[in-house]
Amino acid sequence: MPTRVSIVATRTGDDGTTGLGDKTRVPKDAPRIAALGDVDELNSVIGLWRAQALPADVDALLGQIQHDLFDLGGELCIPDWTSLNEAHVQRLDEALARYNATLDPLREFILPGGTQAAALAHLARTVARRAERSVVTLARTDTVHPPVKQYLNRLSDLCFVLARFLNRAADVPDILWKPHAPRE
Repeated sequence: MPTRVSIVATRTGDDGTTGLGDKTRVPKDAPRIAALGDVDELNSVIGLWRAQALPADVDALLGQIQHDLFDLGGELCIPDWTSLNEAHVQRLDEALARYNATLDPLREFILPGGTQAAALAHLARTVARRAERSVVTLARTDTVHPPVKQYLNRLSDLCFVLARFLNRAADVPDILWKPHAPRE
């Protein structure tokens, strides 16, 4: 495999632009770069989540998701290039169904928390939603292939389900929202 990055500080971005994978330069605050940055942040949060002691199947799933997110970032970095497809979304749908089937029906909203692993799952969920919003913004002006939006949407749902699954696996109850509860 060739060396992909040998010089990190190129100084080419000092003017407020950055290079895309097709060698074009765009402003660092362009919607494409915002979406790319949010996906990168999501991948980093999942890396932090994986630093927790997790069930082997959850860790393996999150490892695959990290690779998918890197591919998704590549798709955002190279306009008109595709990497993700319906099979990637289907894999998340299957994981959602598998883990959700182990949980009791949810009768109330829950607050992020419980175990540290579950709290990090909720953090990943919120970052996934932000990445999804950034991609939707990008899609208003540029082509974004449907699996990219679908993947981020399913991933945020999966993070929610995994938070509940991890709390249950640790025998820690979800924190139920109590409307108008006394505030501490």
